[in-house]
Amino acid sequence: MSAPTLGVVFRPQLPPERLRGAVEAAEECGLDELWLWEDCFLEGGISTAAMALAWSERVRVGIGLLPVPLRNPALAAMELATLSRAFPGRLRIGLGPGVQDWMRQVGERVDSPLTLVRENLDAIRSLLAGESVSVDGRYVQLDAVTLDWPPEQAPPVLVGATGPRMLTLSGASGDGTILVSHTAPDRVRWAREQIDRGRTEAGRTEPHPIVLYALAATGPDALARAAKEAPDVSDETFILSGDAAAYAADIVRWHEAGADTLVLQPLADETGIEAFIRFVTGEVAPLLGDRRRL
Repeated sequence: MSAPTLGVVFRPQLPPERLRGAVEAAEECGLDELWLWEDCFLEGGISTAAMALAWSERVRVGIGLLPVPLRNPALAAMELATLSRAFPGRLRIGLGPGVQDWMRQVGERVDSPLTLVRENLDAIRSLLAGESVSVDGRYVQLDAVTLDWPPEQAPPVLVGATGPRMLTLSGASGDGTILVSHTAPDRVRWAREQIDRGRTEAGRTEPHPIVLYALAATGPDALARAAKEAPDVSDETFILSGDAAAYAADIVRWHEAGADTLVLQPLADETGIEAFIRFVTGEVAPLLGDRRRL
């Protein structure tokens, strides 16, 4: 089995002006991927991705997730195509229904998040592939829309999924799946079964990577701080903590369960993002072998 890809989340609880330091640390240290969140009402996914890509030359940038209720799919495809043409091969995109309470706050909550994601996913992937798209769906209506500047290499569009129906949809129509940080190894295996069911039904045979967020705590009071942030997580096996060897052991467990990319998610009160990136790349990564995919 090949070694996992490693990423780190730049949490939007940090101010936007801190992003450049994190990007430069990721670039300098050889981090595989830097992931960004579009959480309401903190920082925008497209704008932060544009900055991260412009400030780097090598590191891949993931957006996970873009809540589809907030954007028309034509606009989303235009933005993503622009970034993909300017920075080919370095962008990964995640789509999802968004946190429903947030979507209610902004007047964009829908009756069927699954239908909304499916319609947006199909439209955005088709537009990025350079196709002319006409659709009269429940939520998406496009009339002969074609991008003038589609990317030469369409970026992978992943789906953020937890339940069986969204996981099956991701397998059928997505280029990969993003799992939340509270996903135990056994749940990763279960998620893969749902994804593969969708792939089989759709006749898809290409690889379908799983990206897993892993809550990561550092310091002597790591688990106590993690429990405060995520009180619903009572089992320490859901949380990375301890020294580099402990981190690596848990990463291997998740990887063996089916996670291809482990994106380490610092606690929201973690202010030393650059130091955390150096810890991941300098101490944890060497214990996982030669897993650089440059």
